[in-house]
Amino acid sequence: MASRAQVLIPIAIAAVIIGVVGVLTIPSDAKLAETKFPMGTIKLDDVILDVQIAETDSQKTRGLMFQKQLQYDQGMIFVFNNEQIVPIWMLNMQFPLDIIWFDSSGNVVHIAKNVAPCKSAIETATCTVDNGAGKNAKYVLEVTAGFVDKFNITENSKLQIISI
Repeated sequence: MASRAQVLIPIAIAAVIIGVVGVLTIPSDAKLAETKFPMGTIKLDDVILDVQIAETDSQKTRGLMFQKQLQYDQGMIFVFNNEQIVPIWMLNMQFPLDIIWFDSSGNVVHIAKNVAPCKSAIETATCTVDNGAGKNAKYVLEVTAGFVDKFNITENSKLQIISI
């Protein structure tokens, strides 16, 4: 019978390799610590938010990586050409998020609250990916954890695009 170390060491090595490969395959412009995103404005129920817009693949990959914080009147909106299942992972995030998936009509299809960032290189390979409960979405909004509860956002909430 294999000892605990004989089992855990190969698993740890594999996790590190997967994490390194994952980080190396991120587009170079997504790795920059300072990235400029186009800005827009949305309304979620009665709350108006200034949002960074992630439309290109590089912008979507980069997301909120390395940013220190978001105020409650700020967020990032990911815009997709078609409704699809959209997984979100928390690589290089500095703070937890509330994440809201919307269909093309602006209806909430899923809410994930207080999604924690990946904390280590090994965890990067195994970091939890939330896929919006497997429901199709056209937009995904990332906001500071606590936003959903603070503003009573529910499955009945409605997204209105003001400018993106």
